[in-house]
Amino acid sequence: MSSIHEQAMNYVYQQVLQRLLSYFTRAERTALQLLIQRLIVAAGGIERIGSFKVMIAFGGGKDSAYTVAFMRAAQLSIAGRSPATFNLRIATLRHAGITSAVMGNIHRSYSALFLYDDPRVEVLMVDQQQIRPFRVDLPFSTAGRECNRSDMLLTGHMTAGDARATFCNSCYLGLGDFFARTACWGTGIDALVSGDSRKEQKQYAAWVMRLAEGLEVPASDWRNQSFNGVLKTLNSVGHAYYRELYEEGAEPAGRLVAYPNKSVVPAFITIFDLVSCKADDHWPLLTDFLGFQFDDLAFSFSESDCANPTLMAHMRGLQAHYVRGRRYQDGIAEYLEVAKGLMRKKQMPERLIEQAMAAYDGNQNIEGRRALASAYAQEAFGLNDAQLVCLLFAPFVDSGRTLEAFLRRCHPGMLVALPDLHKALMGLQVPEQVLQWLIDISGLSKVGLQNLYRKKRVDFGDQTSLIARVRASDPDKRSIVTVDPKTGEAMAEIVSGR
Repeated sequence: MSSIHEQAMNYVYQQVLQRLLSYFTRAERTALQLLIQRLIVAAGGIERIGSFKVMIAFGGGKDSAYTVAFMRAAQLSIAGRSPATFNLRIATLRHAGITSAVMGNIHRSYSALFLYDDPRVEVLMVDQQQIRPFRVDLPFSTAGRECNRSDMLLTGHMTAGDARATFCNSCYLGLGDFFARTACWGTGIDALVSGDSRKEQKQYAAWVMRLAEGLEVPASDWRNQSFNGVLKTLNSVGHAYYRELYEEGAEPAGRLVAYPNKSVVPAFITIFDLVSCKADDHWPLLTDFLGFQFDDLAFSFSESDCANPTLMAHMRGLQAHYVRGRRYQDGIAEYLEVAKGLMRKKQMPERLIEQAMAAYDGNQNIEGRRALASAYAQEAFGLNDAQLVCLLFAPFVDSGRTLEAFLRRCHPGMLVALPDLHKALMGLQVPEQVLQWLIDISGLSKVGLQNLYRKKRVDFGDQTSLIARVRASDPDKRSIVTVDPKTGEAMAEIVSGR
């Protein structure tokens, strides 16, 4: 870079900083100085700050967008008063919840903060084993999409569509692989910045330790484990989980690979006490400066996490109508009641709550949302409504125990083929059209169908099942609606969302 170009870019960066600071309150400016001090101490002094690399995870939601802006303000503030500043690595985990709207939010944030062409910044997208520079038009890999789809289908069938297990289990376990890859990539990192509180970090640590119990992994004392050791523990738990979910050799390509050999021991820098997660506190910064747009699919309260609230509401409506014999609208109403409480608990602006609720006001709006959710299920998972309903009945597990009930309720014309359907699920010879009907109605492969036929439906009280334990000891305590498997009544349950 020529000296003239460097001077020009430094001028641009200072203009970005000044505009960014104009959106900060006095309290935020004070918090920014505290963050700068914290980073300098972690680096070992201002003279070492130029070789110090910090990583943050960006989920694409409003809270993490604000955190990225806060870190950028710290980076540019140090650059304005010192010969050098810290290097910043920002990484996003690609999964089905990263919609085009979320990709747009990430891109607009990066553009507003002038991150793309700054040599002190790396913006990465992690898709399965592949790490690439972020691009707004970067397609979701075939392997990644297939893994998401397969995990969702198998877990959904084994749990009769339990929301947490179906949408969140694999996402939680994937975090270990995500942090391992991004922390070890290239020259590694020196520090990991987290917006989680100490309480949330302890909850996650306790969750990992509980999952590791009974497995031959060293998780007896979390505090004495290195970052490397923690991630290896998570990786071991993940392997055990997928052995339970899939039969040997039946996992989709690229599911899990060996843990990276490179050892990494980054410092942890918590900034929870410095940043506010109340959207109203920095609304102009989010919408005017960063160009953040609330994803219509995300209900205005969930970030781009593993679960999509609009799809979950849709499945709740399908469950009410097809499984419990009530109206689709009844299931939606049950979901909205819990969603409203969650939004208020997260201190969302009342106007956003009203906006989310109004989207379902009246049968015409509900039908519109239903179509939106159906389109998302098709785009993200390649599943139609008939296949989602099949998942909710879970007709193949337990040797097809509920297969006849599923046919009577949804496909009475196939009752005559019931014996052949069981034979196909057992792997016996049947007419090709029988097997094809099973594949079409479920969205599962032949191997997946026969795998489920040999499996038991998950008992969430069974402590030997990792699928049950991951769901039961969820590290992120947030409510959604699901159904009590015994009574069929709505329950408050848990979902992640940042």
